[in-house]
Amino acid sequence: MRSIRAAATGAVILSLALAASACGGGSSTGGGSNDSPKTLTYWASNQGASIEVDKKVLKPELDKFEKQTGIKVKLEVVPWSDLLNRILTATTSGQGPDVLNIGNTWSASLQATGALLPWDAKNFDRIGGRDRFVDSALASTGVAGQDPAAVPLYSMAYALYYNKKMFADAGITRPPATWDELVADGKKLSKDGKWGLGAEGSNVSENIHHVFVFAKQHGADFFTADGKPDFTAPGVVAAVQQYVGLMAKDKIIAPGNAEYAQNQSVSDFAKGKNAMLLWQSASANLKSQGMSEDDYGIAPVPVQSGTPGAGRNVNSMVAGINLAVFKNTDNLDGATEFVKFMTSDAEQKVLNTAYSTVPPVRTAQSDAAFSAPDTSVLKDTLAKSAAALPQVTDESQFETAVGTAVKELFADAAAGRPVTAESVKAKLAKAQQQMPKK
Repeated sequence: MRSIRAAATGAVILSLALAASACGGGSSTGGGSNDSPKTLTYWASNQGASIEVDKKVLKPELDKFEKQTGIKVKLEVVPWSDLLNRILTATTSGQGPDVLNIGNTWSASLQATGALLPWDAKNFDRIGGRDRFVDSALASTGVAGQDPAAVPLYSMAYALYYNKKMFADAGITRPPATWDELVADGKKLSKDGKWGLGAEGSNVSENIHHVFVFAKQHGADFFTADGKPDFTAPGVVAAVQQYVGLMAKDKIIAPGNAEYAQNQSVSDFAKGKNAMLLWQSASANLKSQGMSEDDYGIAPVPVQSGTPGAGRNVNSMVAGINLAVFKNTDNLDGATEFVKFMTSDAEQKVLNTAYSTVPPVRTAQSDAAFSAPDTSVLKDTLAKSAAALPQVTDESQFETAVGTAVKELFADAAAGRPVTAESVKAKLAKAQQQMPKK
């Protein structure tokens, strides 16, 4: 999911949704009556630099769909700060959209509510087949072994963006490939009121994405094989300490970044305040903030040693947006037709070009439009060195609990308080205590 937004997870609401008999959305109460075959309601996530940007991107495509099918789509672009709670409320009230975007890391949690249409073989056949989608995107559509709760729409991966001029002025000839190199470069670049790296310490979802990658590189995970929280495992503690340590120990991140939450580190990078940025598919965002593509380079996110690859050299989570249908929509045929339209090769090219994302559809991904150097880095990462966040039913609570723990540790770092293995473990133990008891 896009990291410019903090996760809007409500554990209490989610527990209610899981306990309720899941009744999905639709434009009216009761399901399957097909009362409005010529109308659909669509909740889109805020993918662009603003909601208005999203409307400008999506409205022509929705008009195109209406012209082709006669079905009018009522669009609402929902901010990420509201989206998850809006969805959870819809699962319990039975009042919601027909079709909606979800962050792919929420797939398993929302799947557990039973409110979303399962994408079984029959439903996939209606949109061209499951095999159209790349494996990494399908891995973030729900619990393994169950029919997916959604269909991949946009794929993203993290990359390291670096300011070419700042690197040249500091005598740095290539982007760092390991974290030791990044720290060394960051120290050379942190001077004269500028900093080596930007971060968003108050952005809960950003925190999760980064510490998940660090944990993978330390050979650890946040959950055991049977899905139980394991937040205080040595590799997890080391991962969180290393990430927060970029501010606390290495001092290549400005202390003020501990309060950053919404796209502020991207803005600082675009303005030349930070020399490096770890971000998902940032090109469109940077362009909207006035930064030329000639001004920055893009490289894989560093690893502990060597080069990115499988196993311990995972260097991104599988980021992205999925498209879901509420199971009791009054217009299932129209909703399915809309999913087919949005995941068609033609629309995948239009939409993923607009958002600088990678199509999760195989044939669209091979289009020349997605062969530029920045997109090639993202495609290569998704294919070779990205891992899906844990597809467990309590994933959204995990994002909030651990992401908040990291936020508090960044606050300690900014205030000059030591961030030690013991203080990290204590925060993670507190986060684990907040997880639902099985």
